[in-house]
Amino acid sequence: MSTSEQQPWGRVDDSGTVFVREGEQWREVGQYPDGTAEEALAYFERKYTDLAGQVTLLEQRAKRGAPAADIKKAVAKLREELTEAKAVGDLEALVARVGVLDEAVGELTEQQSEAAKAELDQAIADRTVIVLQAETIAAQDPAKTQWKQSTEQMAELFAAWQKHQQDGPKLAKNVANDLWKRFRSARSTVDANRRAFFADLDAVHKEARTKKQALIAEAEALIPRGAEATTAYRKLLDDWKLSGRAGKRQDDALWAKFKAAGDAIYQAKAEVDALDDAEYQANLEKKLALLEEAKPLLEVEDREQLRSGLLNIQRQWDEIGKVPRDKIRTVEDGLRAIETRLRKMDDEFWAKNNPETKARTEGLAGQLNEAIAKLESELAAAQATGDAKKIAKATEALEARKAWLNVLG
Repeated sequence: MSTSEQQPWGRVDDSGTVFVREGEQWREVGQYPDGTAEEALAYFERKYTDLAGQVTLLEQRAKRGAPAADIKKAVAKLREELTEAKAVGDLEALVARVGVLDEAVGELTEQQSEAAKAELDQAIADRTVIVLQAETIAAQDPAKTQWKQSTEQMAELFAAWQKHQQDGPKLAKNVANDLWKRFRSARSTVDANRRAFFADLDAVHKEARTKKQALIAEAEALIPRGAEATTAYRKLLDDWKLSGRAGKRQDDALWAKFKAAGDAIYQAKAEVDALDDAEYQANLEKKLALLEEAKPLLEVEDREQLRSGLLNIQRQWDEIGKVPRDKIRTVEDGLRAIETRLRKMDDEFWAKNNPETKARTEGLAGQLNEAIAKLESELAAAQATGDAKKIAKATEALEARKAWLNVLG
């Protein structure tokens, strides 16, 4: 060992004993007998560097917001290590820095406590929203609920609940239990309502299926009757529409059978109609020719002549017989135009020749004629005297009476 050596924070005596300065006092920290004084100081300075590194690391952790409890535990450990530390360096500075950390623990604890409370309040609010959404679904009228959508929503809410439990802060047991009971109750209600709804729906579907199977049997029994069964099949079709739903898959299959029976019946009717149409084609040509012959009647002004001509046409019309179904309206509209014209002429005739109306008209006409004669006398007298006011008044009244008389015809 070389002669003693001293530095600002440490010294080594001739025996290899190392001291650290604390204030004005020197404290022994250990011996390093097998090396030089420089090596001895360097060894204990490294001890100091390690302690300073721990303090710096703890300061950084506190700054980043590490849990206050962890910081407090680390501060206590460092205090213990710095007490009578076997190291050379500014130990008082390290102790002061640890003291600052110790003071910061309280503030950090308060901050983290507030943050934890805010996080907990938010977690309670989030779970409450999940519960309320579940209860809203549970409160729906089962008969109006979209069950596929509602079931998916409940599954999503349950997944959200589980994620909150795993990732969120731990709630107080009583709060967590109360929220879970509400959520579980809502979920159970939805499940129960869904099961009841589909059980009832199955019963409705079963009843509808039974009705439709009976209608299919009746429809198939009509097939041998051919075209004659058309009316009866239409009645069955009305009953089918009132029979309800049997479920999409069942409905499609049942309808295919029922329709097949109807197709067979309508095919038979189509064949009969085709034969009839061929037979009635000649009648169509005759009626079209008859309509051409009847067209001049639309120009006839004599009511009795029109009636006579129409009766002749109608007699021939009935004798000709039926026409193809798709042409019935065409030919009937042509004949109806002549019938409408005759009806209008009859209405006009009876409007003029109704005894009561005629009597009233003749009585009013007589009164008007008397009034006109009187007014003409008054007008002549006024003209003789040159009284302009009387002339104007008599002229106006006379023109009005004559206009009324013209209306009466």
